Amino acid sequence: MSKSFVPTLKEVPADAVVASHQLLVRAGYIRQLAAGIYSILPLAQRSLLKITEIVREEMNAIGAQEFYLPALNPREVWEESGRWTVMGENMFRLKDRKGADLCLAMTHEEIFTVLARAELRSYRQLPQVWYQIQTKFRDELRPKSGLLRVRQFTMKDSYSFDLDDAGLDASFEKHRQAYVKIFARCGLKTIQVEAHSGAMGGTGSTESRASKLRRRTPAERPAKNLLRPA
Repeated sequence: MSKSFVPTLKEVPADAVVASHQLLVRAGYIRQLAAGIYSILPLAQRSLLKITEIVREEMNAIGAQEFYLPALNPREVWEESGRWTVMGENMFRLKDRKGADLCLAMTHEEIFTVLARAELRSYRQLPQVWYQIQTKFRDELRPKSGLLRVRQFTMKDSYSFDLDDAGLDASFEKHRQAYVKIFARCGLKTIQVEAHSGAMGGTGSTESRASKLRRRTPAERPAKNLLRPA
């Protein structure tokens, strides 16, 4: 441990306003590379890995299967859902060397739906619950408050494919209970409240200080995204 890299600071950084930001910088957990973009240092990485393992264990316990999907997505997939336009300036967009339009994904409803549409052949394969823990990107207008409003972040997002509304309700409830257990294991006390789904779409949202559950009807979109950062 004598060579552990923990660059602590005595003074509060001038750009750190909220307490969490100040403590994370002073304790040597993070360093800012650019506005809303942070390097995660060894102490923070150890904490993130522990949290990730808790999330993974509770998701696997409800029968969810873990994926790892591309962060770089083609425009066509997002245009099909209509969200290429809906996401507006919050989405990072770029072109490849051939001029094709691409984006850095903020969430993965579209990509999971593409997989489900191509690979799920029968109703007998339902329900399916798929999730991933992956880097997401969002072009925040005013990145601030340390890790609270950033442009690159790690997110666990989960999606259920169900036969009917009753199955959707059952999947929603399984996720809700899983999140309660995740927060409890992390030592967090939370209060669940009704919430608005925003640009992600859907009906029926439950949100705490750390997560948002969202219920969608089958008519809205075949993928049911159930979590995004608050």
